Formats: sequence, structure tokens, C-alpha cells
Amino acid sequence: MPEESIENINFDDLNKRAISQPLVTNIYTADPSAHVFNGKIYIYPSHDVDAGEAFDDLGSHFAMEDYHVISMDSIESEAVDHGVALHVNDVPWAKEQMWAPDANEKDGTYYLFFPAKALDGIFRIGVATSNSPTGPFKAQPEAIKGSFSIDPAVFKDEEGSYYMYFGGLWGGQLQRWRTGEFNPEQPESPTAFLPKDNEPALLPYVAKMSDDLLEFAEKPKPIEILDDNGNLLLAGDNERRFFEAAWLHKYNGKYYFSYSTGDTHFICYAIGDSPYGPFTYSGRILNPVVGWTSHHSICEVDNKWYLFYHDSSLSKGVTHLRSVKVAEIKYRADGTIITLNPYKD
Repeated sequence: MPEESIENINFDDLNKRAISQPLVTNIYTADPSAHVFNGKIYIYPSHDVDAGEAFDDLGSHFAMEDYHVISMDSIESEAVDHGVALHVNDVPWAKEQMWAPDANEKDGTYYLFFPAKALDGIFRIGVATSNSPTGPFKAQPEAIKGSFSIDPAVFKDEEGSYYMYFGGLWGGQLQRWRTGEFNPEQPESPTAFLPKDNEPALLPYVAKMSDDLLEFAEKPKPIEILDDNGNLLLAGDNERRFFEAAWLHKYNGKYYFSYSTGDTHFICYAIGDSPYGPFTYSGRILNPVVGWTSHHSICEVDNKWYLFYHDSSLSKGVTHLRSVKVAEIKYRADGTIITLNPYKD
């Protein structure tokens, strides 16, 4: 439900019909990355603020400057906001726009992975560490070498390897990296350098992480998202092609790569046999929410699977003031996911 359609929404009615309610209401939160550590749920969201920036397709109004961590003892219990876990002022290389983060754990250390614009205006991805899942986190002095664009998600495979998935179009700058170097031309244009509609869509990236989870162990590789005929999705196929919000989870031995289609507002998924793909488009997980963006994570809790997502219902449709929610997802016998409608009819 893009912004232009909100004038006709009765938000009292919409919130009654919503399949879930905001987990926290003391702050605005978005882009929830959820994990279970030591039997407890930890959510790593963006922290939305109204900084008074102009609305534009570069996402300037998404002027987030810190991260909070939210925890839940169980899926039914109250969500607790643990306060500021990392602020942009404490990240030596970062200037602004602390966008969608993720976290993971290894050998008792907790790692917060986050994108931010560096001093040169180019998005990079950084890492911060803590001995507690709620922080505070201490940032590394430099961004990950070879990192670019936004929306890091770090998946731990069963044998102990960690992989980062990332990328985002328009304000996320992925289209500026098509040659392998950042293209700074037409800086005000969010859509310059996108492929033509009949060309293959831009692809997200994956890189295996180093043993200390502070760097890439390899050069990032593009992730192929294919149609049923084995062809790459096209740039004009914007109800299915990748836009942002990469996430990976594993179910019944298969790898599920899920993502947002951005300007068409779907959360979609594709299934493959390797953490590197290729992945075959398999359907939608979530239909459009109120607000322009849609961003999610998928987490198993007590043998059930949950979609953590956000909408702008609490702020009555303000696109950059969002609230994190959670809803159960269910799989069919063939492994496909039943699409959720965020609001009952």
C-alpha cells in the first residue's frame, strides 16, 4: 500500500484487521532481523526517526542514526527494548543513514552487521561486536573491505560457515556498482544505471565470511534468481525481481532466499540447493503492507516458523515511521510458503 493511497484508510479499522500488532510502541522500528540465541528471541531492527528530511526516491527521509535491540522470552511474551546498542557517532567510518542491520553469534561473541553511508556518501557495510546479544556493540574502525550497498543478512549454515547476503536498488546504490567500481555520475538520480526492462534484473550478492566474521573470505558473488525455465528474472519483472531486503533461511534441507520487490511492495522467495544459489522463484510470502517499504526476516522458534516484518500502521501511514510485527508462516507439503495477507478482509 504505497503512500499515495493512505488518505482513504481508516486506521482504527485497519489496525483491528491487522494479523499482528506492533511489538514495541515506545519507538518506531523497522527491518527486523530476528534470531534465537540461548533459547531467547532477539530482534535487530532499524530505529526510525523523523529527522525532517525531504521525501525522495534516494531514501533521504530514512535518516536513522542508531540501533536498539529488542528481546522476547517467547513468541507470546512482551517485547523489551534494551535501548541504544550502537550510535553512528561511535562508528569511525560512518557518516549517516544506519539502515537495516542483522546480527549473529559465534563462540560467545555477538556481531552486529550494518550498512551506513561513509564520509564519501557511498554505502558500506560494517561490523560491531559485543559479549552480549543486546550490546552495547563496539564498531570496527573500518567498513568491511570490498563491501558495498545495503541490507546485510548473515546466515549460519549447519556446518558452521557464515554467509553475508546484501544489496539494494535505488537509494541502496547497487545499480552504481555494475562495472565493479562505484559510478558517482548523476548523484541525484535513484534510477540512473538500472538495466533496461528487457535485460536481466540486478542481482543481490553473497560472500562467505572470514573465521572472525569481520571480513569477507572471498569476493562477493552475484546470486542468480531464476524463473521456472531457468532464465534470470528481468529488470522489468518488478513484481518478482530483487529490490532489497535479502534474507536466507533453511527448511527441510533447502535454502530459501527471500527479499522485497521494493516499488511493488511484495516479500517474495526463491528456493535453491546451495547457499550460493541459483534460486528458483517460488512465490510471495507477504502481500503489501501500509507504507512504501517492506522488509522482513524469517526465524524458527520452538518448531514453528515466523515472519518478522514491519508496517506503518502505528504512525498512520508515515512511510519512514514503521513498527515491527510478527506472524506465523506455514509451509505446504511441497515446501512452498502460504502467502500472508497483513490485514484480514
